[in-house]
Amino acid sequence: MSTNKDYKWIGTRPIRPDGADKVTGRAAFGADKNLPGMLHAKILRSPFAHAKILSIDTSAAESASGVLAVMTSADMPDLASEMGEAGESAVDFRDLSHNILASGKVLYHGHAVAAVAATSAKLALAALKLIKVEYEELPVVLEIEDAMADDAPILHEDQFTPGGSKDKPSNVAAKMKLPRGDIDKGFAEADIIIEREFTTPTVHQGYIEPHAVTASMSASGHADIWCCTQGTFVVRAMTAKVLGMDVGKIKVTPSEIGGGFGAKTTVYLEPIAVKLSEKTGRPVKMVMDREEVLRATGPTSASVIKIKLGATNDGKLIAAQGSLKYGAGAFKGSPMAPGCMCVFASYEIPNFLIRGFDVVLNKPKVAAYRAPGAPMAAFAMESLMNEMATKLNLDPIEFRLKNAVKEGSVAAYGPKFPVIGFVETLEAAKAHPHYSAPLGKNQGRGVGTGFWFNIGMQSSATINVNESGSVTVITGSADIGGSRASMALFVAEELDISYDLITPLVSNTEEAGYCDVTGGSRTTFATGMAVVKASKNLVANMRKRAAKTWGIDIDDVTWEDGAAIAPAAADKQPLTMAQIATSAAKTGGPLTASASLTAQGAGAGFGVHICDVEVDPETGKTDVIRYTAIQDAGKAIHPSYVEGQYQGGAVQGIGWALNEEYVYNDKGVLQNFGFLDYRMPVANDLPMIDTVIVEVPNPSHPYGVRGVGETPIVPPLAAVAEAVNNAAGVRICHLPISPPRLLAEIDAK
Repeated sequence: MSTNKDYKWIGTRPIRPDGADKVTGRAAFGADKNLPGMLHAKILRSPFAHAKILSIDTSAAESASGVLAVMTSADMPDLASEMGEAGESAVDFRDLSHNILASGKVLYHGHAVAAVAATSAKLALAALKLIKVEYEELPVVLEIEDAMADDAPILHEDQFTPGGSKDKPSNVAAKMKLPRGDIDKGFAEADIIIEREFTTPTVHQGYIEPHAVTASMSASGHADIWCCTQGTFVVRAMTAKVLGMDVGKIKVTPSEIGGGFGAKTTVYLEPIAVKLSEKTGRPVKMVMDREEVLRATGPTSASVIKIKLGATNDGKLIAAQGSLKYGAGAFKGSPMAPGCMCVFASYEIPNFLIRGFDVVLNKPKVAAYRAPGAPMAAFAMESLMNEMATKLNLDPIEFRLKNAVKEGSVAAYGPKFPVIGFVETLEAAKAHPHYSAPLGKNQGRGVGTGFWFNIGMQSSATINVNESGSVTVITGSADIGGSRASMALFVAEELDISYDLITPLVSNTEEAGYCDVTGGSRTTFATGMAVVKASKNLVANMRKRAAKTWGIDIDDVTWEDGAAIAPAAADKQPLTMAQIATSAAKTGGPLTASASLTAQGAGAGFGVHICDVEVDPETGKTDVIRYTAIQDAGKAIHPSYVEGQYQGGAVQGIGWALNEEYVYNDKGVLQNFGFLDYRMPVANDLPMIDTVIVEVPNPSHPYGVRGVGETPIVPPLAAVAEAVNNAAGVRICHLPISPPRLLAEIDAK
């Protein structure tokens, strides 16, 4: 499906600008930065999931061979609780500081307690063993509903449930309520009511590159940070806050990033490296190993979601009720709110009540993971949609079409939808050959839909023209999905020049204008909008220069084929960008243009996935044998990378559905802390994933862009579960659908 608008460059598939360096190994990632005189730092982590810190004795470590500095939370300011914007969501800076280095208590196994900087990593590790920490072990709470019980061990004595007791601390950090209509009347009018509870485990984003940073503090108090991050300006802001520094004294330079998926929108090592550099007067490098990544950085939440759904016999949804409980880990801030926003957002439901709960547990503080909160909500809702369709004897996609939101529908979380492509995406799925293909023995098919609202936020861009007529476009948005190529395509289209003449750069916080994180599916939408605006400003400037050269009015100058043209003056030969740039000194100086904005109108994204599986009833093993991801992109700027987002999200969702989970013992110690035991899908586990790009342009963007990075992970959990349901004849409500769990379900049936 297409927008039917012709472009020279938008929608083409050129080689990405950073491709050659990445495939030849020249690209520099987080751990590749080395500086003269550099020290190596390592972190001492808690052996307990919950304990008071009674004392820390670092004296032996401080005098150890090669050690230049030791650091604990006492070296950081004691911050008051203060919420602030950071990345895609708000953060309590006190919690952030206490997660970086524990203060008073450790709250999960692997919680950072102290750090050592030494002349080698080996000496730093040896010194960690010399630090003596006295703990008082406390009871552990790992499950959401256990943590919500009246007699649960309390993680934070100063945390109280909003609207609850002011005297009794609670592990419920926040609540949310979204009502509409009359829920009791709605269920009274329903002909069929289904109610089920669904659970999902703690899972990790699975990025291949571990967290890494190198920091250097100058004698003048200015800090340089090189790190792998989704947001340099967020790293700057968070580091400044927890260290009590001025943001103007911190410069953050991004490396290439080996995956993030939302998890690299916060800080763990950066403030520690800066402080150790300040203490030693030398650069400090820190690199996590895989065990540290899995034990002590943010996975996404476990969830317990209960949905009650009512429909009439003619297939219209009339009432829905949802209780969504998300585990936040050691500190408040699960993706409960976006989960509540998304759970019923795809459907017209006149009566509903949504309640959400943010619950702290003795696990690592969670971080964002592609459409945070939405996959769990969709697993529950879409599973019930499939079950309801079966009870109504309706085709699952037809049932969704009867209830799908469209332009003018009021979203469950408040706003009215503008032009959206959910209906078109459902229709594309129904028409796809996959949907009607025959199935064999022990095989089943499932469908699931997904929604993500997408975000705008702040972005900036600068474009400079070289004397040759080539162009450099500079932004501060980390490239984690091919955004350099998208920015270059926008410039090529706007300036009407070849893509090969454009060099897109991702720069540091001192050289690029402010850009919010690369997350929330915002970069091609928002930073792209800034690039388009800067391009238009540049064209206007070049038309002005040409008009000055010719001595005519700017309104008599147009821009075509990368050149200024005076249509009404036949004697005026077109002026190319190179010619205008060469004479720029005589017409006003260097050719440059910038734009900064807060992007409005991020278009909602909808996707539909079709999954076929084959189940071995004797072993419980499930194989995905065919998979199709269909999604509205608004306009695919670089279709190859849009397809890659669809496929990547599907793969992560399939892993979440079938295998992935954090496994803890009863003391809160993670048992599967490596990729051998934390089982993510690899290439030979999956078929080729087919994709269909639907294009219903977002009217708020000059090229119709909708973010595409997050919606693809939302449908797979339900699509896979329904395929297994149909193959094995069981009803799956708890993930992952591992062989032992599926065998137990089959045996129970």
